[in-house]
Amino acid sequence: MSETTPPRRKLPPELSVLRRRTRMQIEWLDIDGVQLRCGIRRGRGRPIVLLNTLGANLDMMLPLVNALDDSELIVPELPGAGQTPSLRLPRTMGWHARLLATLLDRLGYDGPLNFVGLAWGGALVQTFALAYPARTNRIVLASSSVGVLGRTFGTNGWRRLQAVRRYRKAEAPSPGLAGLYGGLIRQRPELLRPRGEHASGPSTRGYLHQALAGAAWTSVHRLHNLGCPTLIMGGDDDPISPLVNSRFLYWLIPKSHLHVVRGGGHLFLLLRANESAAVILRFINERRYDGTDNADYHLARGLPRDGQLVPPAPGDGDAPLAWPEAPEP
Repeated sequence: MSETTPPRRKLPPELSVLRRRTRMQIEWLDIDGVQLRCGIRRGRGRPIVLLNTLGANLDMMLPLVNALDDSELIVPELPGAGQTPSLRLPRTMGWHARLLATLLDRLGYDGPLNFVGLAWGGALVQTFALAYPARTNRIVLASSSVGVLGRTFGTNGWRRLQAVRRYRKAEAPSPGLAGLYGGLIRQRPELLRPRGEHASGPSTRGYLHQALAGAAWTSVHRLHNLGCPTLIMGGDDDPISPLVNSRFLYWLIPKSHLHVVRGGGHLFLLLRANESAAVILRFINERRYDGTDNADYHLARGLPRDGQLVPPAPGDGDAPLAWPEAPEP
């Protein structure tokens, strides 16, 4: 007579990894007459806003989204990138920062948030942090620069316009275009191809509009006013935004830290997502006792410092879960 196996104890949904790492929801929003495509993934901790590089679509951020564990994420697709329609006239970087602030208001995020910006997105993060310091908690600038004084759109920049064509045609990129981004793309040029069935690239007009916004922008004269903790990440194999740009930002921003990605190209944040996410989370969760880390965020809401729920005791699988009291600091 075979022994009957005991019934398998179900893990509460709040403690399930698959339940915590929910899929990102894609929404279309009308922000003052501008149609925006935005991805939102609910999670725990202080929300993180991810801003992509020049002309890049929302789908390209998925490797970093998956690597950021169960953090709450907001990934807007700005005008001219991906499926978001381009504007009729080019806009300044300050206009994009005001559009981002209105988008966050519409979504109900009125408190300080963490921001991660890649290249052009890093310029937008700087502009937003300087214009809205009360809404900025900590920022991460990857492959970014100070604008006009940085080497971001020189003679090689015009070759980047070929990227618009590579999104529209399923062909392998040329070796020159692959070498332009540096890093892993030198050995694996196929990584430049669109990812996902619904991935789409920018329109020519939208790409040029974003390039003009970055070409006419600089933050070098205002970075000394940036008071939030800042992590600067730069690759030492980035032909578009060389490492000297990251060092320049490190010299100008008061509360900044510099992390050099060895062998990292211009898109290391996406191609080496697990490594980059570990550095970002360590910086965001670092204890500073200044009200900007996740421990203070959890304590203000009556949660433990790591934001986790207390597991139920054995035999209490059906008992309701209770929020624990915050420990003494």
